Amino acid sequence: MELPEDDRETSPYTGYTRAHWEAAADALLAAVEPYASPDRALYHLPGDHVSHSGRLSDGLEGYARTLLLAAFRRDETALGRYAEGLAAGPRGVWPGITDRSQPLVEAASIALALRLTRPLLWDRLDDAVRGRTADWLADALTAVPWPCNWELFPVTVGGFLAGIGHREKEAREAVDRGLERIERWYAGDGWYTDGDGRKFDYYNGWALHLYPVLHAWLAGDAGLLARYGRRLSRHLADYARLFGGDGAPLRQGRSLTYRFATAAPLWLGALTGHTPLPPGQTRRLASGALRYFVDGGAVDERGLLPLGWFGPDTSLVQSYSGPASPYWASKGFLGLLLPPGHEVWTAPEEPAPAERADAAHPVPAANWLLQSTASDGLVRLHNHGSEDARYDPYYTRLAYSTATAPVPSYDNSVLVGGEPGRTGIEPLGTGADWAASRHTVCAGITVTTLVAVRGAVEVRAHLVAGAAPGTPVRVTGWPAGDGVHAELAPAVGLSAELTGATGADGEPALFVALARLTGEPEPAPLAELVSVAVRAEAGAGQDREVRVSWAEGPAAVFRFTPAVGSAWSVTPG
Repeated sequence: MELPEDDRETSPYTGYTRAHWEAAADALLAAVEPYASPDRALYHLPGDHVSHSGRLSDGLEGYARTLLLAAFRRDETALGRYAEGLAAGPRGVWPGITDRSQPLVEAASIALALRLTRPLLWDRLDDAVRGRTADWLADALTAVPWPCNWELFPVTVGGFLAGIGHREKEAREAVDRGLERIERWYAGDGWYTDGDGRKFDYYNGWALHLYPVLHAWLAGDAGLLARYGRRLSRHLADYARLFGGDGAPLRQGRSLTYRFATAAPLWLGALTGHTPLPPGQTRRLASGALRYFVDGGAVDERGLLPLGWFGPDTSLVQSYSGPASPYWASKGFLGLLLPPGHEVWTAPEEPAPAERADAAHPVPAANWLLQSTASDGLVRLHNHGSEDARYDPYYTRLAYSTATAPVPSYDNSVLVGGEPGRTGIEPLGTGADWAASRHTVCAGITVTTLVAVRGAVEVRAHLVAGAAPGTPVRVTGWPAGDGVHAELAPAVGLSAELTGATGADGEPALFVALARLTGEPEPAPLAELVSVAVRAEAGAGQDREVRVSWAEGPAAVFRFTPAVGSAWSVTPG
């Protein structure tokens, strides 16, 4: 991918300007063109993994997701090619939209692209093509979605069809129905869970905020935009902290192969005027993410985005992933809807939150603690409230970062009796520099975990209850990462190998370790930065007190208190 020379005057942090985004979009669109079918209705991108929906659906996905990129780019030549596909696709080439089917997802991208480019594409189609396309899309109005962000695909299709007057009553009903259903998943403070349970991840930004806010903005519905815009703005106050100083997004949750789709909510806030971020910081974060992936080799020698993070990576592949799935990265180009003279393109870049100062930032809705250090730009997420067992290890680990990826050997975990399971995560609170949770390992055994942080240093305390006497316990820390140093040191109840065992009396046992992930070349020894003292009275019904003494700043005290059965709680003070 050939991009313009860096502009370090306007963009001192990334070197990227609007011209770089335009060039990147053009290169991605040009690279997929050879893989279009003769009628241009399908894009069969190369790749070994076929999704569970099959090759035909994967070809539709290639069309829809790259069409979305062309819509954000507003390139009339490219849009003309996709117009040819519209002439053929709905005439029996595209698979039908049925309940919980992948074409429902792709219908949303097609509808959104048509709505965004109506004068350039839709209005130039002949009546027969418009009629067939609208009829194909209309099946999305009544198709049953999976109970998660999929509820917003009929909303997106309905918004377009209502705007063109096609089955308008059903279209508006689909919009109202979908928006009503996502309310049960709004956890407050700008955060949604992606369906029932506690599934917090990037779907917040590139789906659960994106579609309602864009719908309200395109519909000109001021009341609806105010409602969803407030949520987006609150979300962005936390979201901006999920990017490292090198532009890397946190590697947590599913569908990470969408890569710089992480930029979408940043642009969305600027586009609709619902953001707490300065224009220069918005561009710095978005451009940082794009440059991180471009420089990291995410675009292969053919100019394509393979399934993976940088290059191909099967650990990021889900059953629904097809060769064109990564092109939901197109959402990251939403900023091109902003005119060249908009301040988000002209303001000088400002540093990301991770570059300003060392910080610990709680996210109460998800019960996360974000820990960042300005010296190396690293961001770490301490996960004490999000899980989705279907996608382990990207939900169930105790911590994630912008510099490491979860590995199969159970990093950032507590293994009791050799069992690595972490299910039924219950948030126990988060504060200015701590977070706590309780989870189940197996029947009757719980682990109550506390993390306290200062700078890059972490104190991790795990109380194991309900295990048989002498049950082995092992704790693990950060995996290896490029250019970073990971440490895990025993503090209480653990050997030098970070193993221990529950007591002979079967009482709850407390295990404490010191951890650090840092990019500093010569960090001070952990023992010089923090010490831990534990007071534990005999008896299963007695509190356990952990006192954390930092080399700089006041000490912190945390109390583990028995609740019901093998369950314990954690409180500071």
